[in-house]
Amino acid sequence: MSITVRYFAAVREQLGPFETLSWADTAARTVGELRLWLIGRSAAHAAALDLDKGLRTACNQTLCNAEQALQDGDEVAFFPPVTGG
Repeated sequence: MSITVRYFAAVREQLGPFETLSWADTAARTVGELRLWLIGRSAAHAAALDLDKGLRTACNQTLCNAEQALQDGDEVAFFPPVTGG
C-alpha cells in the first residue's frame, strides 16, 4: 500500500513537490495522523507542516479535515490557505 503526499506553495519550497510513502513507513490511518508522523520525520517537515500554520489539506483532490481516513493509493496534499487581492 502507498500514499502520495504532495506539497504546494511555500510548503513545496521547503519539502519539494511530493513524496511517496508505504504503509511500512507510517501506520497513519487518517490525514491528521499522517501530518503528525511527517512532522516527526525531520526538522524541515516540522517547520513546513507545523500545526499552527493553518495549512489546508486535500485527499484525492477534495478538501478534507484531519479525520479523513486514508486508503491505499490516496493522494494527500498540504497547502497554505489561498488569499486573493
